[in-house]
Amino acid sequence: MIDNKIVTAIILIAGNSTRFGKNRNKNFEVVNAKHVFAYSLKAFDRNAYIDNIIVAAREEDFQLVNNIIEKEQLSKKIAVVLGGNTRKQSIYNCIKNSDSDIVIIHDGARPAIKQEYIDNCIESMENFSAVTIGVKAKDTIKITDENNIVISTTERSNTWMTQTPQCFSREILLQVHEKYMDDDVTDDCELLEKDNFKVKIIEGDYTNIKITTYEDLDIIKNFLLKGGFYE
Repeated sequence: MIDNKIVTAIILIAGNSTRFGKNRNKNFEVVNAKHVFAYSLKAFDRNAYIDNIIVAAREEDFQLVNNIIEKEQLSKKIAVVLGGNTRKQSIYNCIKNSDSDIVIIHDGARPAIKQEYIDNCIESMENFSAVTIGVKAKDTIKITDENNIVISTTERSNTWMTQTPQCFSREILLQVHEKYMDDDVTDDCELLEKDNFKVKIIEGDYTNIKITTYEDLDIIKNFLLKGGFYE
C-alpha cells in the first residue's frame, strides 16, 4: 500500500540556467512576490503523501536557499544537498541521502505543478517502478542523424514530451544510477528503460512548463495568477 511507504520529494535547483541568461539562476527569480522554486516547495509541503523534501542546490546558494525555506514556514523536514555538475549527478546525491521507499523528482523551475499530478504519480507506484508526467507532442517530431538528415518521423498520437514530477522506487533508481554511472542522460526514466522496466506516462497539461528562457517568466506569471498557486 502506498500509504505505508515513505515518500521523499526531490527538488532540483542546482543547474547553471545557461539558456536563461542574465547570469543568474532562474530558480531565484521572483514571480508574483515568490521565488520560482518556492512554488514547488509549497506544493510538495502541502501534499499528504510527502514525508520529507530534499533540495539539490549549488554550494554557493545554500545560504539563500535556507533563507527562502525559512521564509516560507514549511511544515515538513527539508534538507539541502549539494548538487552535481549534471542533473543526473544531483539526483544521485539526493537519493544517496534518502532512505525512503519512493522518490518523486521535480524541476524547481516548474512552479505551476498541480496537486493532482503529484498524487497520480505516487498512487501509480502501486503498479510501476517508474512514473512520469508528460504531454503529447503538438508538433510533428523528426528524428535525424548527426548531420541533421531526417531518419524517421514519429507518430504524433504516441509521441510524448516528458515533464516532471517523475516518481521512482528509490532502491531501483539507485541501482540503475550506479549501474549506468557513466551514461549521460537527461531523464531518469531512460535509466530504467535500459533495464527493461516499464515506465508509465500520466498525461499532464501544457501549463506545467519549465522556465528555460527569460521570456518564459511572463508566460508562467499568467499561469500562476490564474491558477491561484500558493499565494
